[in-house]
Amino acid sequence: MNTREDKLQAFGRLLDIMDELREKCPWDKKQTMDSLRHLTIEETYELCDAILEDDKEEVKKELGDLMLHLVFYAKLGSEDKAFDIADVLNGVCEKLIFRHPHIYGDVEVQDEEEVKRNWEKLKLLEKGEKSSVLEGVPTSLPALVKAVRMQDKVRGVGFDFDNKKDVWDKVKEELAEFEAEVAVNDTNKMEAEFGDLLFSLVNYSRHVNINPEDALERTNKKFRKRFQAMENAIHSDDKNLTDMNLAQMDVYWEKMKKQLES
Repeated sequence: MNTREDKLQAFGRLLDIMDELREKCPWDKKQTMDSLRHLTIEETYELCDAILEDDKEEVKKELGDLMLHLVFYAKLGSEDKAFDIADVLNGVCEKLIFRHPHIYGDVEVQDEEEVKRNWEKLKLLEKGEKSSVLEGVPTSLPALVKAVRMQDKVRGVGFDFDNKKDVWDKVKEELAEFEAEVAVNDTNKMEAEFGDLLFSLVNYSRHVNINPEDALERTNKKFRKRFQAMENAIHSDDKNLTDMNLAQMDVYWEKMKKQLES
């Protein structure tokens, strides 16, 4: 593995390259924070894909791409005389020290949950007592991720069920309410109750230590793999998917399911 000196030298090299690109490259010279934003989102999702695939080589590459973006934003900030990379790094260092009093102070904690509760309380202190616990959750987050983050935030200040049984009872309660609205076919109320049901399922996933975003994405990948295998098998038999009924397709589906699981 690389030494501490190697790591610092590599980071300095990236800063030097960024300075040179910003000065000499026509594309890099034109970029703004706004023009980079959508590319950063794309790079973040590519990193997430690599993590889900447990592809360490790809994770390394995507981390590099994301690191480039972070350095780029810091460079743009320095050009506007708003901040530079040292301000960014020192800022996060100070935040980490402040929010880890059990490491850098005399606070004692019993477990991970107490660390998380302290983190949220200290975060509120930083922002002032009148700030909302949910203030740090971006409104633009995808709905599923946002639900997890909001539930994590309020749990940090003690607003949560004590045990997973109570959470599962809430899931069943929300399911019954959704089924009741389905029975009377009230679309607006069905949507509202379905949202409540999803929110309660996300809450339960947290209590059993499952990340719902990861779980759903793995199911998406599994479904895509099985469905495309089914399509290939149907085409190999000189048949068309559009000419088949559900029962006929299901025969191929079950066959592909068994093959891919074996």
